Amino acid sequence: MKEPVLTGSHSAVYRLIIYLFFAYSTNTVIISYISVFYREEGLSGSEVGILMAVGPMAMLVAQPIWGYLSDKFKTIKRMLMIALIGLILTASLYYITSGFYQYIIVMFVLFLFLSPITPLGDSLAQKTANYRGLNFGRLRMWGSFGFATTSLITGYILSIIGVNHFVIPLITMAFIAFICACLVEDVPGSTKPVTIIHALKIGVNKKLALFLGCIIFISIPHRTNDSYLGIYIIELGGLESMIGWAWFIAVIAEAFVFAISLTWFKNIHPIKLIIAAAFIFVIRWTLMSFITNPWFILPLQVLHGFSFGLIYITALQYVSKMFPEQLQATGHVLFITTFFALSGIIGSLLGGIIMDIFSIAHMYFLMGLSSFIGMILFVIFLLFQEKKEHIKEGL
Repeated sequence: MKEPVLTGSHSAVYRLIIYLFFAYSTNTVIISYISVFYREEGLSGSEVGILMAVGPMAMLVAQPIWGYLSDKFKTIKRMLMIALIGLILTASLYYITSGFYQYIIVMFVLFLFLSPITPLGDSLAQKTANYRGLNFGRLRMWGSFGFATTSLITGYILSIIGVNHFVIPLITMAFIAFICACLVEDVPGSTKPVTIIHALKIGVNKKLALFLGCIIFISIPHRTNDSYLGIYIIELGGLESMIGWAWFIAVIAEAFVFAISLTWFKNIHPIKLIIAAAFIFVIRWTLMSFITNPWFILPLQVLHGFSFGLIYITALQYVSKMFPEQLQATGHVLFITTFFALSGIIGSLLGGIIMDIFSIAHMYFLMGLSSFIGMILFVIFLLFQEKKEHIKEGL
């Protein structure tokens, strides 16, 4: 089926695309540079690890609530507007705080408001794609373009003004994202009421629990890399601008995968795609553990698109099929909470400890081992699901 062209009546889609661009631009400033900022402030690896875990802890609390509220009140738009206002106000506190304990408080509050701006944006993009008959990947790739472009530009800016001024590009991107959030449109959905009981039932979905139990072995290393890639580049002798280039290459590759994803989904079982992505993660992290020159990181970043890009979009759509329409935002956010928040807590804490006791190179090797375990678990998961399907067909 030919994909609809985005013209005329599809202006709402254009506004959503622009929102995704700047929402992910906001995200990249924090993901790419905040750990480097803390390191420049003189904090130890373990302290940086704790701070990088505090953010995901806030996400773990906040994301299910944001998802539930958006389903309850039938609006993603208003949730995004509230969150971005809170994010802008909280980010400004970095200019009047200092020290490990003050940073813990600000980091927690910052991530309470940061947590929904991309997951709910992705959920709105998924709903928009379904409603208008579009390819979700081609909408979501604009978020990747925003992430990549802003990471590169911010790297050069911070090389000039200093990483201690990372708040300037952060607030700038968040403000533009807020303006865009005011212009997006909610997608008409089910009129069925959503209660807290419905949301709790999602949490006891056996198939989802098994799926998340497998994927966390892959998502923990991914989130560990999010926290420590910038520090690894700096410790190997690279500059802030090289961090920008590393993320730019990675996310452009990710956008490419999103753009061509529809072809794969039609012909290949989603769990097989996840297994393939997990294998690429194993190769990627293992090679990263042997790097001694920061320039060698850049070509390896291409693998990001075929590892994270493939597993994220596949898993999100796989999870979507588990739930009715009125609960999809809650289901999406529960998956994203596990993939980013819970995994971020574990990865940041363990990464900081390993970095202090051993080295970042050892950390990347262990990340490869964890991804290998996740790959094997998904092979078992696939065999189990195929066996269930054969039994159903035989009845």
